[in-house]
Amino acid sequence: MFGGGGAPATSPHLRKSGSRPVVYDLDEHEVENGAEEGLLHSVEAVDSKGGMTPVSAAATKPSPILLWRFKVLLFLIWGIICCKIGWDSVMRMSADKRDLFLYEAFLYFNPLLLATLMVWLWGINLWFFAQGGVNYAKIFDLEQNHLTHREIWKCATWMTIIVPTSMTAYIYLYSHGEVSYAASQPVLLYAAVVLLLIFPFDIFYFSSRYYLLRTLWRIVLPLQAISFSDFFLADILTSMAKVFSDLERSVCRMVHRQVATIAWLEADSVCGSHSVAIPLVLVLPYLFRLNQCLRQYKDTGEKTTLMNALKYSTAVPVIFLSALKYHVFPDRWTNFYRPLWLLSGVVNSSYSFYWDVARDWDLSGFTRIFKFNKPHLFSYVLHGRRWVYVWVIGSNLILRCTWTYKLSAHLRHNYLTVFTIAALEIFRRFQWIFFRVENEWNKMNAKSHPQLSVNVVSNDEEKLLHSGSYSV
Repeated sequence: MFGGGGAPATSPHLRKSGSRPVVYDLDEHEVENGAEEGLLHSVEAVDSKGGMTPVSAAATKPSPILLWRFKVLLFLIWGIICCKIGWDSVMRMSADKRDLFLYEAFLYFNPLLLATLMVWLWGINLWFFAQGGVNYAKIFDLEQNHLTHREIWKCATWMTIIVPTSMTAYIYLYSHGEVSYAASQPVLLYAAVVLLLIFPFDIFYFSSRYYLLRTLWRIVLPLQAISFSDFFLADILTSMAKVFSDLERSVCRMVHRQVATIAWLEADSVCGSHSVAIPLVLVLPYLFRLNQCLRQYKDTGEKTTLMNALKYSTAVPVIFLSALKYHVFPDRWTNFYRPLWLLSGVVNSSYSFYWDVARDWDLSGFTRIFKFNKPHLFSYVLHGRRWVYVWVIGSNLILRCTWTYKLSAHLRHNYLTVFTIAALEIFRRFQWIFFRVENEWNKMNAKSHPQLSVNVVSNDEEKLLHSGSYSV
């Protein structure tokens, strides 16, 4: 997800992706004029005597802007075709069967759809960091050949194409009676994802895949000192607990040959909605993060890490008290366990919200994460604006509360509602990343240049407070 390390490139402007050299780490002037230079090289040059030089090979290539528009057009046409095929296929089914089938289809494909959304938003995070001069490679301890936001978006684009296409094929084949072929679609898709991640050859961003897998391994088994990238990714995984829960249920159906069947809808079946595996998988990301906090306390002795561990432990009763609804008498649930579940949900949401604002973020001054190196519309709209802080704090509080809804297995029957809440939680995490990374960046600057860091923040705030172009 972050990009990984490998052999450094021989030039600061070249980066290795697989075995293909690409432009990397251009300075601001080069980034600004890159598109213009591409267009200038595509026309015939006039020499000093007024003559025309021969047309270069670059002149035979299409305009980057034209090529980009053509790709967008193809993407839109593909999207319309998938929607049309999917809609017609669903309408072929009987009304009583349609809702059950869509529930199953969402179960198989929404983990990868949510992962695709996370990749898109992570690319946006990296773009903002690059524009604001935040050295995220140093923060995450990346080497020179890490993935840039453009390559992250390229991966997200392919995920956006492949996952909905497979889902459309699944719906189409099932509605036309080809059940065995339909059942193969999610199986092939998940198998392809696993093979792509563990492919041992130096292609498909090998160093980045290795970095991701190594970080995941360090999260599962924190046998070493915890780095920023370790607990940063672990925090993201807590926002994707729903992804892992549905992934477990999908794999369970594949193993028990229940894909593209309605029999698995029995709640008490081995892969049903009452399965004890659901809360166990939901709680895993929080236990991983809890173990990291305990490891940090062992290494540093800081008591704040124990308070952070307590925060993650508050998610455990929310998950298991909710799961108890299916394993106790209704009266017992209503009179005893339900009040406890509501209380644990309030405690978890409140504690998590407090920790976001007071610990993970640094809201003591105006954020510099949106202060770009060059004038930009986004920088003008976001940097130093009071509404940004009101929105981020307010939305974080609301989405922290709705996230408790998703952690509760007994409230997961409406798949569209739960999918929406899971997507909103990923969006909340996307917002959280800006301020969490900036907080870490400020700490690193303070350690390197303590007096300079204070002066920069003070000067920025002074300019904002006395500037007529910003409303604060």
